[in-house]
Amino acid sequence: MPVRPVHHGRQSQSMVLIFQHFFFNINSLSASAATPLYARIRPFSPRFDLSVHTERTRKMATYTKLSSGSWRVQVRRKGRYVSETFLRRDDARRWATDAERQVDRGETPTKSRIARLKTFGELIDLHIDDMCDVGKSPLRSKAATLDMLQRHLGNCNMVALDRERLIRFGRDRAAQGAGPVTLGIDIGLIKLILSHAAAVHGLPVRVEPVDLARIALKRLGLVGKGHERDRRPTQDELDRLIAHFDANPRQIAPISQIIRFAVATAMRQEEICKARWSDLDSRTRMLLLRDRKDPRNKKGNNQRIPLFAATGYDAWAIVEEQQARRSNDDDRIFPFNHRSVGTAFRRGCADLAIDDLTFTTCGMKEQAASSKLDSRSNR
Repeated sequence: MPVRPVHHGRQSQSMVLIFQHFFFNINSLSASAATPLYARIRPFSPRFDLSVHTERTRKMATYTKLSSGSWRVQVRRKGRYVSETFLRRDDARRWATDAERQVDRGETPTKSRIARLKTFGELIDLHIDDMCDVGKSPLRSKAATLDMLQRHLGNCNMVALDRERLIRFGRDRAAQGAGPVTLGIDIGLIKLILSHAAAVHGLPVRVEPVDLARIALKRLGLVGKGHERDRRPTQDELDRLIAHFDANPRQIAPISQIIRFAVATAMRQEEICKARWSDLDSRTRMLLLRDRKDPRNKKGNNQRIPLFAATGYDAWAIVEEQQARRSNDDDRIFPFNHRSVGTAFRRGCADLAIDDLTFTTCGMKEQAASSKLDSRSNR
């Protein structure tokens, strides 16, 4: 049967054949070539052909069942493309709906793993994982504070972590004995975790309630600056402590030497117990102290400490005494646990009835700084 031109409307059968032939050729084209052409003629198309990727499909989420039984959802919207895999199709549909709404609001779609986070404890774990991934895992002090927040607020829903809940947390911590500085650190770390989740992962969390809670706790006197310590040991107290530890035959750690070394160098007990023979320069009598404590950046904060006798105690002579006693291959100059040193120091102070003197809260540092100033003024 001859095929007549399209404008010959008298032969309706010829029109059908021509359209069928046209759409057969369209289907044989690639998706990139067929899309702009099919988009023009789609009002005249007899049916929607799923084999052709049209302009309309770019605005809709597509679902594909994988061989594993899971569902992969793909969202193409306003030039953005995101995809996720779910075990159930309903979960995929809900995530796709939220992703499309986020794109419409100009936001970045949240990954499914992040979107499922609901509690503050999960945000803490997320923060720790992110920091470990970049080689900045929490150190001892921050890790202890994170553990405390996990116990007190870990089960709290992110939505429920409002101003009232944070104020109640502050009151509870103060009742447990936390001081204004400690509580201020806790509130600051809560804000850090929330702002990290919002900035890095785009989670819809608010940090304004934390600022309001801090203002309220400050008005209540629960958050504030600490009292500056001016307590330092007298020379008589130092002599009594040194004699007390030297006279104790059961004392394994050389506490008297550590006390004299702390006064001579103004080093903390943890820094003293981490000092290494490999970082000691015998020619210049300098000790390289690695990662010295700093409120902003501890890692990489290496400092050189001079070992001299400007405070009444000769730091270099103490090092030589330790070298004469060295009996193993331990690279530490004072191979002892700093916590054990602190416990022994507190026990000695209690035995001698010396009040309000601690090794860890700058008691030795105050003495070292004062001794150095006195030695300079006497020159």
